[in-house]
Amino acid sequence: MKYLDEYRDPALARRLLDELRATATRPWRIMEVCGGQTHTLVRQGIDELLPAGIRMIHGPGCPVCVTPLETLDRAMALAARPDVILTSFGDMLRVPGTSTDLLSLRARGADVRVVYAPTDAVRVATAHPDREVVFLAVGFETTAPADAMAVLHADRLGLPNFSLLVSHVLVPPAMTALLESEDCEVEAFLAAGHVCAVMGWHACEPIAALYRVPIVVTGFEPLDLIEGILMAVRQLEAGRHEVENQYVRAVRRTGNTSAQDALSRVFRITDRAWRGIGTLPSSGLELREEYAKFDAAQRFDLTGLRSTEDPQCIAGAILTGARLPTQCPAYRVRCTPRAPLGAPMVSTEGTCAAFHAAGREPEGSLA
Repeated sequence: MKYLDEYRDPALARRLLDELRATATRPWRIMEVCGGQTHTLVRQGIDELLPAGIRMIHGPGCPVCVTPLETLDRAMALAARPDVILTSFGDMLRVPGTSTDLLSLRARGADVRVVYAPTDAVRVATAHPDREVVFLAVGFETTAPADAMAVLHADRLGLPNFSLLVSHVLVPPAMTALLESEDCEVEAFLAAGHVCAVMGWHACEPIAALYRVPIVVTGFEPLDLIEGILMAVRQLEAGRHEVENQYVRAVRRTGNTSAQDALSRVFRITDRAWRGIGTLPSSGLELREEYAKFDAAQRFDLTGLRSTEDPQCIAGAILTGARLPTQCPAYRVRCTPRAPLGAPMVSTEGTCAAFHAAGREPEGSLA
């Protein structure tokens, strides 16, 4: 398929890997931020083909995975109400909360619906004026503009029964938090191409300069990632720390200014909790005061909930790259895609799901 097969050319991949081996003179540790990139690296076995010493650290780039448990429990409390239609993307339905998940609630009669865009939820609210329609708004800078447009559309329509349960998070503050952690091992980043397609890469430039860390904006196909790793290693070997763009076919430095305008119009920056990681300052979005009428957290009483993680789930260590899924005692034992303990085993961008799909065995396994 044109514009796809050429980014999966095995001969070119071998040449890039040969060049990478010739370039690297010492071990380097590189984090890919995006969960989609993680799946390509693991599914294609790229992480195992890299030269000895080049280690990929899998970062917190799965939007489903970083949604805090408290938000999920709030969504389930709303879904259990007979006057509410809870809408969300499909991945969110199987993410475990403290005691259940949205899919199980739907099986027991809750009106939980999968939508493909937040504007679909607006249409549901229009069609059901007698019900409250809540959209579970999660994700990074990639999904937030569509949620902003849904709010603007609902506002124009004067819909009194539409709201968002917001849990949007931002990538640059997470990168900063990782670099400032005492046990940080990251020496370079592969930045998520789709985030930069929206926001541009200029927000990464202060990070590269302040922490003296190379950042390469990278796509999601095998050749994108191998070339991105090569570009990062070239910088590391030369002692450079710049932002470079590998994903030139999709990303500009300034990003999508129309999407940015919609974001700034509807949302403002706030502190935000990340699942398994904790609260990071200025790392999320919340609705501005003029759109607070669309905030489900203000519209409904969601206090009094107690959220508790499964003690065997090490999602936080997985999301920060401190541990691999194969190092988790529950991996492929208590925690599987059919019975997940945590979000990284559920999502199509989750690191645990990527390792499981690739058939990676637990450390110490005789298989």
